[in-house]
Amino acid sequence: METQGNTQDTHRFTNRLISESSPYLLQHAHNPVNWYPWGEEAFGKAKAENKLLIVSIGYAACHWCHVMEHECFEDEEVAEFMNAHFVSVKVDREERPDVDQVYMNAVQLIAGNGGWPLNVICLADGRPVYGRTYFPKPRWLLVLKEVLDFVMKNPGEAEAQAKSLTEGIRGSELIRENPQPAGFSMNDLKMIFSNWRRGIDFIEGGLNRAPKFPMPVSWEFLLQYHFLSGDADALSAVTTTLQKMADGGIYDQIGGGFARYSTDAYWKVPHFEKMLYDNAQLVSLYSKAFQATGNPNFKSVVYETLGFIKREMTSAEGAFYSSLDADSESEEGKFYVWKYDELKNLLNKDFDLTADYFSVSKEGNWEQGKNILYRSAPMQTVADRFNLTADEVGKKISAVREKLLEERSKRIRPALDDKILTSWNALMLKGYVDAYRAFGETEFLASAVKNAEFILQNLKKQGRRLDRNFKNGRSSINGFLDDYAFTIDAFIDLYQATFDEKWLLEALSLTSYVLEHFYDERSGMFFYTSDLDPALVARKMEIADNVIPSSNSAMAKNLFALGKMFYNDAFIEKSRRMLNNVKQDAQSGGAYYANWDMLMAWFVSGTWEVAIAGNDCSSVRSEIDKHYLPDVFLCGGKSEGSLPLLQGKFIAKQTTIYTCRDKICKMPVNGVAEALVQMRS
Repeated sequence: METQGNTQDTHRFTNRLISESSPYLLQHAHNPVNWYPWGEEAFGKAKAENKLLIVSIGYAACHWCHVMEHECFEDEEVAEFMNAHFVSVKVDREERPDVDQVYMNAVQLIAGNGGWPLNVICLADGRPVYGRTYFPKPRWLLVLKEVLDFVMKNPGEAEAQAKSLTEGIRGSELIRENPQPAGFSMNDLKMIFSNWRRGIDFIEGGLNRAPKFPMPVSWEFLLQYHFLSGDADALSAVTTTLQKMADGGIYDQIGGGFARYSTDAYWKVPHFEKMLYDNAQLVSLYSKAFQATGNPNFKSVVYETLGFIKREMTSAEGAFYSSLDADSESEEGKFYVWKYDELKNLLNKDFDLTADYFSVSKEGNWEQGKNILYRSAPMQTVADRFNLTADEVGKKISAVREKLLEERSKRIRPALDDKILTSWNALMLKGYVDAYRAFGETEFLASAVKNAEFILQNLKKQGRRLDRNFKNGRSSINGFLDDYAFTIDAFIDLYQATFDEKWLLEALSLTSYVLEHFYDERSGMFFYTSDLDPALVARKMEIADNVIPSSNSAMAKNLFALGKMFYNDAFIEKSRRMLNNVKQDAQSGGAYYANWDMLMAWFVSGTWEVAIAGNDCSSVRSEIDKHYLPDVFLCGGKSEGSLPLLQGKFIAKQTTIYTCRDKICKMPVNGVAEALVQMRS
C-alpha cells in the first residue's frame, strides 16, 4: 500500500488524495485503496498497465458514501483486490460536476436510476462498461470479479458495450434546434400548471410522494404564476408547502436552516445533511413569499436561516462553505435529536409546553426513543392548551430555543465541508440580496456585497474567467456553466439592490465570456464545460431543472434580463430561441422545467423596466421592494450613468420614477403608488 512522508506514524496507509483540498477526497486519503484524483496520472497508469478504471463519486455530506467507505474502501481485503486489478479514482461530485454528469448518465442508462455513492467501472480511456450506486462489501467484491472476468474473456463485447453507453451519454439531454416559430401564450402556462397540479400535495405541501425535496425554484414559479393568473390553487400550493416545511423536522427548529430532504411525506424525518444550495434558494423563496403574502412566519424562517448561515457556514472572508454532514459520531442525526428525559432535565418548568410545541414524546417520535423537533399544531392551539396567549408562547419558545442551541453546541458537531464553490456562493449571495430587498436589513446587504467582492478578488481570473473552487487560500478548477450563470444572476440582482453599475457591468462581462467559450451555435444552447477544458467522453448540456436550476435555464433568464437593461435585442432573441427549444418538454415537465417556465412567464406577460432617477433613488427602491413584483427590473441612480434606461431621465431637485415596457416609458411620476398603478393599468 502506498505511503508518503512520515504520515505512517499515525496512519498505516496514505494515498495520492493526501495532496487534494476537497474534504471528501481527504476523507479517503488514508484508505488502503490506492486512490488517485481525477486526472492524467490515473488515466496514464490504466493505459500503461492495461487495467480497468474504477471511478467512485460522492460528496462529503453523503451518508451512504460514508457507509460504503467503511464497509469497502477501509477494508484491506477489498483494497488488495482493487489495487491489484484496477486503477481507482475518487471524485468529489461538487468539485467536478462535469465528471459526475457523465457517469451518472451512464448509470441511469444501465440501471434506470442513480444516486451517490456512484461507482462506475470503465475501460482505460474512461468509457464506462458497468455502474451502480451503493454496494456492501460482498456484493462489491463479486461485481469487481464478474466485470473483470467479463472484460478479460470478452474484450469485443466489452468494447461494444462501452461504445453503446458512450453514444447514449452523448445523445442524452443534448438539445437540437426547434424548427417551429417561437411563440408563448397564457394557454401554455395554464397547460403547464394543469399538468403539474395533479402531482401536488395540497394537504402536506410539496409533490405528492416521498421522499420530499424542497425544489425551491418550483414554488417560485408557482408564486409568479399566481401573480400573473390569479390562480388561488397555485398560491395555496406555495404557502402550504412553505408552512409545512417550516413546521417540519426538515427545518432545524433550534438553529435554523433546512436539511436536504425529508424521508417521509410529512416533512417530519429529514436526511440531516445541510447543503448551502438548498438554504440559499430557500432564503430567496421565503423572502419573495413574504413580499407576496406578508406572512410573518416566512420572515422568521429567513432570519433564522441566515443566522445559521452566518454562524456555521461563513468564512472570515465572507465566503460560504458547502455543507454540514448528516452524521456525527458515526450516527445520522445525532447532533440534532433529543431524548425525552434529556429535555425534561434541561427545561424544568418549560418542559411540558416545549414537548407539546415540538411534538416530543416519552417513547420518542423517531427511532430508538429519539425525538426530532417539529411542530404539529398551530401556535394558538398550543397557547389555548396552556391558557396562554400566542405571544406568550412565542416568547417562551424563543427562550427555550436559545437554551437548547447553547446546550447543543456542546455536542460533537457534524463535519463541515469547508470548500467554497463559486456557483453555490452565488446562490447564497442572491439569497442575501433577496432577503435585503424584502426586509431592508442592511446587514444582509453587507454580507452580499462582501461575498460578491470575494468572488471578484479570489475566483475571477485574468480574461474574465472564473474558477470553481476555493480552499486554503487558493482557487482551482476551471469554472463550469453554473458558476457563471448563477454569478451573473446574483450580480444582476445585486445591482438592482444597490444601483451600483459595477455589478451589472461585471454580469455583462461574464456573459460575454460565456458566449465565447460555452455557446453552441447550432442549437443556441450552452455546453456545461468550457471549450478550454480537457474533453471528457461526452460534452454535456444541463437542461432540466432540479434541486438547483439548470445552468441553461439560468443563462436564458440572464440573457433576457441583460437584454432588457441594456436594450440588447440580440440577447433577448437568444433567450427566446433557448426557451423555444425546450417548450415541448416544459409543457409536461412540471417542477423539472420551473426555471424555464419563469422565463416563459416573462415572455407571455411582458416585463416592466423601472427607472428611478434622483437623490432619493435608494429610498424609492426600498419602497418598491416591499411589493412582490416578479415582472419588474429596476435601475436607478443619482446620475445618469451608462444604462440606456436612465438616459435623459433626470429632473432637477426631484426623484422621478419611469415605468417602461419595450423601450417605451409612461409619463414620469414621483410616488411609488402612482408607479404601481401605471404598471397594473
